[in-house]
Amino acid sequence: MSKKIKVIVSGAAGRMGIAIIGLIPSYENIVFTGALEQQGHPLIDQDISTISQNLKGVTILDDLKDDIGNADVIIEFATAETALKHLGIAVSYPNKAFVIGITGFTKEQEDKIKEYSKKIACIKAPNMSTGMNILFSVVEKLAKALGEDYDAEIVEIHHKAKVDAPSGTANKLGEAIAKAYGKNYNDIANFGRVLPGPRQKGEIGIHAVRAGSIVGEHRVIFAGGGEHIEITHRAESRDAFAHGALKAAQWIAGKKAGLYGMNDVLGL
Repeated sequence: MSKKIKVIVSGAAGRMGIAIIGLIPSYENIVFTGALEQQGHPLIDQDISTISQNLKGVTILDDLKDDIGNADVIIEFATAETALKHLGIAVSYPNKAFVIGITGFTKEQEDKIKEYSKKIACIKAPNMSTGMNILFSVVEKLAKALGEDYDAEIVEIHHKAKVDAPSGTANKLGEAIAKAYGKNYNDIANFGRVLPGPRQKGEIGIHAVRAGSIVGEHRVIFAGGGEHIEITHRAESRDAFAHGALKAAQWIAGKKAGLYGMNDVLGL
């Protein structure tokens, strides 16, 4: 039997936290040992059974220091600020690993994560679903084969409570296309296209929609003379991302320090 991996989930009462915690019993080698939420959250000091019927005996806390001794891996789905705070704590403890599934980091925060990853094994991915991570590779190959004569557009649709726009996934899709073009993504991205005038050759249009309770949808369109190719990924539930996060936790446990991605987890 494989070694048991002890996991703490940060953002335990959020949409993704609840999804991850609910799936843990289906993973034989993962043990749920801790739950974290923001200070002042109404569920602090409550048992996890208040949000998950399948689990009990874990108290929701607001300080990683109180729980980190019970973990091999911290799965982070709270906020960018919380992720940096928890990483700063985790690097002081031996044999810990980190999984970051949130987006919306500033450049300074991204740089800090890279600095921390020199001391701790860390997976950071804007999207943890298996299908989407395969799509990143497919989109890059398509863009390289079609070239800039085919106009590239990305449309992402999420629930109205999502804070960042465009999504981290949309940006990563754009980066994949820009890489195929041999260009810098920020130099050719056109976010929301509100200015009048013709579309420029080689630009990448990025469009964000926020509405209702839509889990997540990403469309990539390559349009040329007389034809277009459209690839769509729809997340039917958060389980796709939750399974990815738990697979990432399985993979990262015991790894040497470094910054990894889902392509490493999936062997892409």
